[in-house]
Amino acid sequence: MFRQFVAFTNRYKIVRGMLSYAILWPCGCLIEQTLIEKRTFRNYDWMKCLKFSLFGGLFMGPTIYMWIRLAGAMWPRTDIKSSLCKAITEQAAYDPFAISTFLFVMSLMDGRTYEQAKREVGDKFFEAYRVGVIYWPCVQTVNFAFVPPRNQVVFTSFFSMCWTTFLTYVKYLHSQPVEIDHHIFDVHIHFTH
Repeated sequence: MFRQFVAFTNRYKIVRGMLSYAILWPCGCLIEQTLIEKRTFRNYDWMKCLKFSLFGGLFMGPTIYMWIRLAGAMWPRTDIKSSLCKAITEQAAYDPFAISTFLFVMSLMDGRTYEQAKREVGDKFFEAYRVGVIYWPCVQTVNFAFVPPRNQVVFTSFFSMCWTTFLTYVKYLHSQPVEIDHHIFDVHIHFTH
């Protein structure tokens, strides 16, 4: 049965990415609920996890798969320069679309109106994007340069789990009456001479 599954995912490579996103995105949601909202197994918001699984599997998996294929066709080489071009183009073209869609669709899935979802994108997009500008080019340059094309979507999905934890934090930061320790996300950089 395992061999049949592997053969199926080798034939339909998009499925591998869809499954990894459907599993890892709710894991990111659980991490956020544990670290930020201080929830436990008894009071996790499982419906929120299901929404993340659906969004990850049905939207993120297919769209990142198509982006990676397109980037590979545009820059077929795997050297650092080509990989950096792919990563920067992704940050400029794909990521704004992905972040906006996440905020908008998840708001609709939470029962908000079209206007409320639109406002949430306007309120929270730049907060998420400014972190993504640093995070994703680093991850994707390594991905495009060193990971075989058949595994690039799965590689991205593992780093996407960390990103999802952050997106969940941004998404639910001002909408939940939760005591949040903002210092958990403080970044301290020390320079030595």
